[in-house]
Amino acid sequence: MTAKVIDGKAFAARVRAEVAEHVARLKEESGIQPGLAVVLVGEDPASQVYVKNKHASTIEVGMASFEHRLDASTGEAELLALIDQLNADPKVHGILVQLPLPGHLNSELVINRIDPAKDVDGFHISNVGLLGTGQKSMVPCTPLGCLMMLRDHHGKLAGLSAVVVGRSNIVGKPMAQLLLGDSCTVTIAHSRTKDLAEVCRRADILVAAVGRPEMITGDMVRPGATVIDVGINRTLRDGKAKLVGDVHYESAAAVAGAITPVPGGVGPMTIACLLANTLTACCRANGLAEPEGLTA
Repeated sequence: MTAKVIDGKAFAARVRAEVAEHVARLKEESGIQPGLAVVLVGEDPASQVYVKNKHASTIEVGMASFEHRLDASTGEAELLALIDQLNADPKVHGILVQLPLPGHLNSELVINRIDPAKDVDGFHISNVGLLGTGQKSMVPCTPLGCLMMLRDHHGKLAGLSAVVVGRSNIVGKPMAQLLLGDSCTVTIAHSRTKDLAEVCRRADILVAAVGRPEMITGDMVRPGATVIDVGINRTLRDGKAKLVGDVHYESAAAVAGAITPVPGGVGPMTIACLLANTLTACCRANGLAEPEGLTA
């Protein structure tokens, strides 16, 4: 068996095109332009690249982009004051504070200062609670992207057995909640799960989000299962840097029915879903119908 490759790059392009279409219609019919504000504190190289890509993608789909780059020495009071300003700005529908923050800043305090309705990362404690209780919320971008790809591949997910390997607040836990919301039977596993291989082999859907390079191997995959690899790990191979996932791709692809590659799988969906969340937040703020297929 050779697994079908789920092309996240192509899927993300479709999502961005759909968002752009909705944005254009909003502007034409209501004179409303969704706006995304991104706050970067410090000069972390990876964060700078992410912010640059988010800005370009935001402009590409016709949204307003508001960038705020602050010095690494910025104090908590100054950062919170900026968030308060963005919360009150009607032109800003989504607010994202790029993580990680410098060590002297309290990330939880900062994230929870964002208006939950503008929390397009889905990290505010109110959104976490709403998602956990099956209510309408802003959903974290990476799990939302995974759910979109799974729905596209399978159609209905009801009744399928899903195993999520990883228990982070950013991916593992919200991913499990989303799968439960689609009526999957969900198991959350992790690096300390007893007989992890046997647990994984029960899955119709296997989501790897544990943060360990190639931890999930082909012998841990049920024949015909769908494998979603959230991991992005930088390793050295023959003296050269290489990106690999949490899944050993070659061995898993020989067994699985479908699989996401790394790179080019889940990664591109994260920014696409950030844009989708900003559009959703804008529609909710203006009492308009939410875009179908772009929400959980």
